[in-house]
Amino acid sequence: MSAGLLLSLAGLALVDSTSIGTLFIPVWLLLAPGPVSVRRILTYLGTITAFYFVVGLLLFAGGSRLADALGGALDNRPVLWAQLVLGVALFLLSFRYGGKRKTRTGGVLRWRDRATAGDASARWLVGLALFAALAEVATMLPYLGAVGLLATSGVGAAGVVGLLAGYCLVMVLPAVLLLAARVARPGRIEPLLARLNDWITRTSGSTLGWVLAIAGFLLARDAATRLDLFDALDRWGS
Repeated sequence: MSAGLLLSLAGLALVDSTSIGTLFIPVWLLLAPGPVSVRRILTYLGTITAFYFVVGLLLFAGGSRLADALGGALDNRPVLWAQLVLGVALFLLSFRYGGKRKTRTGGVLRWRDRATAGDASARWLVGLALFAALAEVATMLPYLGAVGLLATSGVGAAGVVGLLAGYCLVMVLPAVLLLAARVARPGRIEPLLARLNDWITRTSGSTLGWVLAIAGFLLARDAATRLDLFDALDRWGS
C-alpha cells in the first residue's frame, strides 16, 4: 500500500465531500433555526456513508470479476487511446458548466427548504440521504476513480474494505467538523454556514463542471502515463 495511493484516495474523498449529499444538505440542516439536532444530522450522515460504502464494495467486486474476464484487454493501446480521448472530452465538456453559465436553482432551493423544516422526521432524513446518494450515482466520478485505483492497486480484500471505509469517513468529515463547530460555537460558525449556503445556491448548477474536469484529467493522465506519452515528449524535447 503506497503513500501515493493513500494521497490519491484522500484527495478524491475530499472532492466527494463537497457534493450535494455530503455538504450541501448537511449545511442546510445546520442552518435550521433553534438548537441543532445532533442525532438527526448523524442519522443523515450515517445513512449516506453506509450507502456509499456498500456501493463501493459492489463496484469493486463487479469490477474485479470484469477485469479477470477481460484479462489484459484493458492494457491494449487502442483501449488506452480511447481512454485518453474520453478523458480529454470530459475535461473539455466541463467548461460548458462554468461559473458564468446561468443555472437553475429552484430545485436546490426546494431541497434546502425541506431539509431545514423543523418537522423533518428521522425517517424522512434517511430517505433524503438515500435519494441524494442515488441522484449522485450518475456523477460520482471521484468515487468511481477511487474504486478503480483500488481495483488496480493489488491491495487484498481486507485492505480494500478498510480503505473504502476510510474513504467514506473522510468524505463526511467536513460535515462532521461543521456539526461539532455548530454545537460548540454556534455564534461563530453560523456566519460561515450562511456564506456556504450563499455559495451553494450560486454554484450548485456548476458543480458537475469541476467534477467532470477532475475525472477527465485523471483518466487522461492515467492513459498518457501507460502509453508512455510523457517519456516520448521528453525525448522529443531533448
